[in-house]
Order: sequence, then C-alpha cells, then structure tokens
Amino acid sequence: MAITDNPKLEYESGQTFNDWEHMSDTGDGMVFEATFAPWSGRAGFDAEVRPWGLATGGAIRAGSGNDNVTVAALTAYMPTASGAQPDGLVNVASADVTIQRATTATHMITSITVDSSGALVAVAGTEGSTFTEQRGSAGGPPFIPVDSIEIGQVRVSSDAAAPVSDTQIYQVVGLHQERYDAPVWESDPSVGEVHFVAELPKIHTGSVAKKVSVRGYTPIFAELPRASAWVPAETSHSVNSTQIYNGTLGSVSRTLGQASFTHYGDGTANDPMVKLKNERLWFRFYQDRNRSPHSLTLGILGIGRTFPAGDHVNVACTVSAEQGSQDFE
Repeated sequence: MAITDNPKLEYESGQTFNDWEHMSDTGDGMVFEATFAPWSGRAGFDAEVRPWGLATGGAIRAGSGNDNVTVAALTAYMPTASGAQPDGLVNVASADVTIQRATTATHMITSITVDSSGALVAVAGTEGSTFTEQRGSAGGPPFIPVDSIEIGQVRVSSDAAAPVSDTQIYQVVGLHQERYDAPVWESDPSVGEVHFVAELPKIHTGSVAKKVSVRGYTPIFAELPRASAWVPAETSHSVNSTQIYNGTLGSVSRTLGQASFTHYGDGTANDPMVKLKNERLWFRFYQDRNRSPHSLTLGILGIGRTFPAGDHVNVACTVSAEQGSQDFE
C-alpha cells in the first residue's frame, strides 16, 4: 500500500532564460528536442520555436538577361544567421541571381537559397541528360548547405545561354521551397520537444533536415509551504448509451479534470498564490521529497480564499491544464 510520506509541492516562482539553440533530430525527422525542459508557459516567458525557412516574399521571376532571375525582397526565420533580428527574422533585399547551365550535358537544376550571411546564393546541381527529383544525382537538385534555406529552383534543359522563362521556375512549398511554417508542428513543453505532422525533407548537406531553433525560459521551482491535498489533472471516462431496437449502442467520452490543492497562507497580496493567480504556471509534485519520481502539471492558476474566524486562512487552488499531469521517474 502506497502512503504519501514527506510530500512536496513546488510552483514556478521564476524563470531562467535559454538563448537560441538548434534542436536535435531524434531520428525520424519529425521529433526534435531541446537541451532544456520544461518550457515555461507563463505569459511573456513562453518558448519561441523557429523552424528555418521563408516567412514572407521571395517570389522568383525571370530576369532581364540571359541565365538570370530576379528574387523579390523577403524575410526568413534563420536564428543565429548573420544579421538576424532578436526574434530570428532575417531581412533580404531584392536582387538578381545568375544560374548555371550544363557544360557537357543538357539538364541542370539550380537552387536559389539564402545563406548564413543573409545573402541570395545560387547553388548548382549536377548536370545530366534528364531531370530527376533525387538530390545530388545527375539532373537532380543539389543538397543545400546546412546553414542555408531553399526558396526555389530553376530548371533548364539546354546548355545554350538564354533568358529564363517563368515556366522554368519552381516554388512549391515542401518540394522546392522551405517555409518556416510548413509542415505544422505541436510543442510538448514538459519534455522540450517539437512534433511535426510530417517528416522534414532531408535536402541539406549530409542528407539532414533543415534546422529547428528554439529559445525560451525554464521554470525556477520553489517549494510551496503549508500545502496539502494535491490532486493531479487526470482524464476521466464516462459511458453514454443510445437505445436501439435490438439492444444498446455505447460510446465513451473523456473529460480532463482540473488539478487542485489547498494552500494555507495569509490570503493577502503578499501570498505567493495570490500574486500569481490567473497565470499559466508549472507545478511539480513529489510524493516523497527524498525520491526522484514526480509529476509535472502546466495550467492556469485559479484561487478561492476563505477567511474563517479563529482559524487558518486557506486558499483553495485549481490548475486548469490543457493536458493531463505527466509522471516522471
């Protein structure tokens, strides 16, 4: 029989800043993880996830001369690139870019990229006798440097110098262009992970995916004194039934309940729970403060104060979470 012996409840009393870092691919090109976790969810301290890619602009059009294209002004998320703003955004001015043509064959694909200095750069593929979608192959698009993003491709099938036509320019997102917001993703702040809905194309040197950067705050936990009756946020199930002619059809619904606890404080503006009411915070609970197993709950703190005559002031606290409390060994 388990007994709650020497428990401890901690709350997010402050935050520690972690600057931009590149998240690690866990191996499937869909899940990327940071070196810091959990991520604070408090307003003004929440994490910023920035997959590298085009944000606005960047349309490619045929240029005025032979083997030349014009790229419209653009912005791209490339944290840590030269000239990047604090939020990771890079501004690139409109410019003409010269593409390459084959010298001993006919077909050549040139990728139009933004490099780590924030400049537009043409990266030529390997020439071939026909086009292929295989990166690095003859007639295929080139691998892109890991510190660059691809905004489009130009495909020519003649070795003779000539103007580029708009039909030779390709900018389909996910095939010829990297956007920061595609594919979409979800964050798991408890473990510091980002989960994309589809695998990121491995089009960069070394057959790796584009960079995914994150910066944010981790919570500073402090013990909440005079706390009791911690209830984690957990999912309950209920059965609904519909009567039919020859029996009953059943269905199951799920409901996520609030976490809750009672805090015996002074109930004034100096009380830590009163100060932080309506904030989105982390709470960490140890059933035994001398052992490592614990649970983490992220949610909005609500309070209800009671001031009994001749007895302790108690603050009934709720934590409205978006997902259930998570247990860690």
